[in-house]
Amino acid sequence: MKTSALARVFIVAIAGCRFPLCVCFTVHRRGGEILSLRADGPTMLTSATRRTPQHPHQLTRRQRPIFHHEYRSLESKLRAQGSPEETGSTRTGEILYLVLPLLLVYISNQWSRYSISYLVDFSSTDGALNSYQAMNVDLQFDQSQYGLLASTAFTILFALSSLLAGSLADKYDRKLLTMGSCGVWTMATLAQSQANTFNDVLVARIIMGGACAFAVPAAYTLISEKVSEDKLALANSFYGSGVYVGGALASLSLLLDNNFGWRITLETIAGFGFVSVMVAGLVLPSDSLRMINGAGSEEKSKQEGGLFSDASDILSIPRVQFIYLASFVRFCSGLLIGVWAAPYYKQAFPDSSAEYALINAIIVGAIGMSSGILGGYVADSLGARVKDSRDSGSVLLRSFDESNIRLLLPIVGNLLAIPSWYLTMHSVGSEESFKGAMFWLGIEYLVAECWFGPTIAVLQSTVGKSRTGTAQGLFVLTGALGNLAPTLLGIIYSNNSQVGDGGGSSPEMLADYLTYGVCAGYLLSSIFFALSLRASSQSREEQYMRSNKS
Repeated sequence: MKTSALARVFIVAIAGCRFPLCVCFTVHRRGGEILSLRADGPTMLTSATRRTPQHPHQLTRRQRPIFHHEYRSLESKLRAQGSPEETGSTRTGEILYLVLPLLLVYISNQWSRYSISYLVDFSSTDGALNSYQAMNVDLQFDQSQYGLLASTAFTILFALSSLLAGSLADKYDRKLLTMGSCGVWTMATLAQSQANTFNDVLVARIIMGGACAFAVPAAYTLISEKVSEDKLALANSFYGSGVYVGGALASLSLLLDNNFGWRITLETIAGFGFVSVMVAGLVLPSDSLRMINGAGSEEKSKQEGGLFSDASDILSIPRVQFIYLASFVRFCSGLLIGVWAAPYYKQAFPDSSAEYALINAIIVGAIGMSSGILGGYVADSLGARVKDSRDSGSVLLRSFDESNIRLLLPIVGNLLAIPSWYLTMHSVGSEESFKGAMFWLGIEYLVAECWFGPTIAVLQSTVGKSRTGTAQGLFVLTGALGNLAPTLLGIIYSNNSQVGDGGGSSPEMLADYLTYGVCAGYLLSSIFFALSLRASSQSREEQYMRSNKS
């Protein structure tokens, strides 16, 4: 299908300027799909036949934020319009065709990241463990070093790359970013399988963290751009289900480890990563014309204030501030579970490790994924109900808009997860206790994992499409900072285990640490999401404009 370019001119009138400003957007389309959007200008219209260049830095301090706001509003509206022939919501088949290759890459991301939790064993201190199956025995590292590998080492480059990844996803070809990042973390996984020392694994985990930061912002900007808003939470939830499928495969890595050893297990995971790269290359749509924008990104950065200016504007929105705080503590709880639940269950139920691997894979993969997708569906349904009932007399519906009502899902889900997690941590001592622990673990995943899709949808609708990549980079950064929680727990647990001289490393001690940490995170997350629900969705610039108009 041929690619077409269409120039559309918009006039921006700013108080205090002698003449209006003109912004020309050049839209590149293939059929009904917008491939790229480039802004030329602004220029000042001084007459019907002559234009004099005018740049935002030449405007006064009072005029500049007004222009930036109008500029971004025009860009967001033009992207949202899509094609004149485009009507209705995105079809389910179109969502699946876009999301499935992204989902495959995300599964590789999560499987590579969390497999290490199932390749270590701290249940014995007398050297009886097999180095063929336990990475920590083979490479001789303790609990605190494991906490470093599983969280902080991964976080170092992950955190530093997150903002950059979000900015690049707003400008460059997301297909190339997705394939490149997946290729790098796959090579890092392969390098871990050949490690001979703790430091070898440490370096590979740092490189993996840097690469993993680029995949998620690229995926979410693609989804927000290609999927209509009424299906956005569902599409985001479907993509986010990669966390649970990848977590399930990581759990099944325990079976691979038991039969083939930890090195072959990591080689298998790397093989899956290479397959994901090839599928993404064949199926994902290319938006290479966005590279034209990248070539002119320096001028655009001057016009829009650059990456840090965008991040500052996003962080000036009160609702977004509370969403990030809520997400940070929620990530802390989830990462504590992801990093330390498997070592705990190995200690608490040493005779049921194979059974745990299978049941946990079902819980994480099936129940977690179902909760995530169902949460997105319910959130979209609530938004549609509010939109259709604006004129009704319902006091409840008038208290929400079609965006913020979606935050009810993470608020309620986190509160219900607190008693469920407490019960799964305090079921110890017998085969019946193991079944009870697995039952409550399933309930915990069912009620807790509905938060992701609705949260991303509210974040995207609040910041606008033109800044989705940067906002998503900041969101990923909150998850990166959440990795500090498992590291801190590892340090505390290791120190107290040494003091206890064998008895201190009991599963009861680890269960207490996990109970306090996870439940506190769930409670704080619910509070911050509730505050976000009622907070303003206007940025600093919008608040400034509103005060000027009044």
